[in-house]
Amino acid sequence: MAPRRLRGAHRLGDLLPRQVLGRARPRAPARPVGADADARAHPHRLRRPEPARARRRARLSRARGSPGAPLATGVVGFHLRVEVLLPLLTLAALYGAGWLRLAHRSPRIEWSAIARLGLACGGLVTIALALLSPLDALAHRRFSAHMAQHMLLTMVAAPALLLADPFPMVLWGLPARARASAATLFATDARVRRVWRFLTRMPIAWLVYALTMWLWHLPPAYDAAFADPLLHDVQHVTFLLSAVLFWWPVIDPAPRGSDALHPGWRIAYLVLAAFQGSALGLLLALSPSVLYASYAFGPAAPGTTALEDQAWGGVVMWAAGGAVEMAAVLILVFRFLVQEERAEFRPFP
Repeated sequence: MAPRRLRGAHRLGDLLPRQVLGRARPRAPARPVGADADARAHPHRLRRPEPARARRRARLSRARGSPGAPLATGVVGFHLRVEVLLPLLTLAALYGAGWLRLAHRSPRIEWSAIARLGLACGGLVTIALALLSPLDALAHRRFSAHMAQHMLLTMVAAPALLLADPFPMVLWGLPARARASAATLFATDARVRRVWRFLTRMPIAWLVYALTMWLWHLPPAYDAAFADPLLHDVQHVTFLLSAVLFWWPVIDPAPRGSDALHPGWRIAYLVLAAFQGSALGLLLALSPSVLYASYAFGPAAPGTTALEDQAWGGVVMWAAGGAVEMAAVLILVFRFLVQEERAEFRPFP
């Protein structure tokens, strides 16, 4: 009996199994789709080069891990970075050990000591949230998140740590021999103490802080730090250290200067700092174009353009930074009005 012809079979190979023919019938190549189909249909068109923003993001993903993926901590978005965790844990251990030693030497624990301990913990936790939380991954996609990260370091962490009066606590947290050596370095007439006193003078501290903020926000410097993880870490360290210098003459923690500083100078100092910070924030918010190539490719968020995200980043710098500095001004004014007359104030910092 002749083999039954299958519907749609037009060749012998359609009627016999492949084993009978002795070789497999080659499959038709899959039709190209997407970009490949467009390239074959239009060979004269050149493939668009990979955007520089994507290349930078790929390098950052290889260096720090892909943002948003489950990382070593087991929590989505949080990541362990030894170069951040080790200094934070060391400072926390030294501060805690010194606080306990001084508490044992005191007949009773004052509420101010408990408040300083809380401020120290809050400052260290703020640094960890800024550099280890999902905010760090978000800062690689949104300029506004990056500005929030900088504000946490300069306007929250730095003043909180200085209000905790860290130097005596860390000093007492050291072993006896190391404590004696550190005390010698920071003695009144020691060179380190003189250099630190010079750096924390109001004109110097203000200038260092303002230059750090403005220079790092120049587009070439900002884009270079964004593309290089090591330079990005240097950027964050300089932001934090310049903020410590900036807040030092306002809070005046130990080791203190020899003379008291009139509150009026501190108020003027903060007002001028608020003006320069607001100027930088408004420049970013009102810019007619995207200043940083790192954020120029694609929307920062669904329904948000890179220019709008840059404007929000400027608002964060202007509003958050100005609010903290103006709150400090109000506190100084209040203290100036209610305090009793003290000894001589230094006429100029």
